[in-house]
Amino acid sequence: MHKTTSFMKRLLIEDLYKWKTKSDRKPLILRGARQVGKTWILKDFGKKHFKDVCYVNFEQKDTLASVFEGELSPHDIIEKLSILKRMKIKPQDTLIIFDEVQEMPRALTSLKYFAEECPEYAICCAGSLLGVALHQGTSFPVGKVDFLDLRPMSFREFLMAQDEEMLIDYILSGNRDLGAFETKLTAYLKKYFVIGGMPAAVAKWIETNDFYDVDDVQRKLVLSYQNDFSKHAPRQLVEKIRYVWDSIPTQLAKENKKFMYGLVRQGARAREYEDALLWLSDAGEIIRTYNVAKPDVPLKAYSDLKAFKVFLLDVGLLRCMSGLSPKAILEGSRLFEEFKGALTEQYVCQELQLFKRLQTNYYWTSSSTAEIDFLVSDGLNVYPLECKAGLTMNAKSLKSYRDRYAPSLSIRTSLLPYERQDNAKMLNLPLYLLFTLNKELG
Repeated sequence: MHKTTSFMKRLLIEDLYKWKTKSDRKPLILRGARQVGKTWILKDFGKKHFKDVCYVNFEQKDTLASVFEGELSPHDIIEKLSILKRMKIKPQDTLIIFDEVQEMPRALTSLKYFAEECPEYAICCAGSLLGVALHQGTSFPVGKVDFLDLRPMSFREFLMAQDEEMLIDYILSGNRDLGAFETKLTAYLKKYFVIGGMPAAVAKWIETNDFYDVDDVQRKLVLSYQNDFSKHAPRQLVEKIRYVWDSIPTQLAKENKKFMYGLVRQGARAREYEDALLWLSDAGEIIRTYNVAKPDVPLKAYSDLKAFKVFLLDVGLLRCMSGLSPKAILEGSRLFEEFKGALTEQYVCQELQLFKRLQTNYYWTSSSTAEIDFLVSDGLNVYPLECKAGLTMNAKSLKSYRDRYAPSLSIRTSLLPYERQDNAKMLNLPLYLLFTLNKELG
């Protein structure tokens, strides 16, 4: 664990600091799948930006139940926690962390009273399946809490873990003629496709530099998610969730990656499995992107909720679940092209989740066979984003889209170098520079 804490730098720390300094700060709920580092980042944030941390883990239900009995007075709760933790909890100086808070619904309810009566106390909540609990009707005060989302480590954070901050700064300052750095960044990207961004997997890589040790960690992570299905999902859903989860590598290995219920189980119908998909989505373990027939703003208004793709939360877990050997990293660009470029599309999907102000979970298909992998919108414009595995750039679908809709900017992402073409209306953005997309659009 010491290795993990020594290398891990998460960009969400900046958002947490902005939350701390807000004049209208409310209690914070940090959402995210299990094992993405929620507890670690809250404790690290507390150490860096507060004088003290009061950490409360609600898996110890029996000890803590009496604290949240009665009228849920914030002053009473603080007094009882101070006695229980043998520490003075001071407004502004102490970060209070409620972990596994879904285990104590009354603690979630108490956030309303902290927001209304004692906003000076800084409270952050996390929980392994908090998204599921909130959508199942656990009482929490709408409008009385702030939200942030933590995902697996992005490629940029993966570079930070390799002590490449100087290279990142060089790129973010606007340099795109990367020369010798292109080979280095491609090598890092290959490693990221194998290792992914789950903190435990990255920590194991930093510790051992052995892909097979990483593979062991990933298998255990996949198993822990599968165990969660039995432990936390409604009994009638467990089997269906397992079928959906196990089908995802097969779904993404198809040429047309649209989610097919028939691949979950023969004869399966949408109405039987929609609840299972919703549970996995609420748990943060899958990402859905929706088909859009007309690429116009807002994209949500034109999306077809019945036509969608399903991605996992992490490219490394997808590689592990697909059974692709880490040895694929040695074979040129094979890793990017493997099973119809599924790893590449998975990587692009999860990188796009970083841009909170962009709408990214959409794709476009025509009545013919043309398809654009992703549509990106800033609320004013819609930009097609076509991802290509390796160095091939046969982009007939993108040409078809451009001829029909004449977007102000079209984006191709592959292993080819950065380039602006066609009077700057066509952008070749290397896969390893996707984290700069916001700047490119800006």
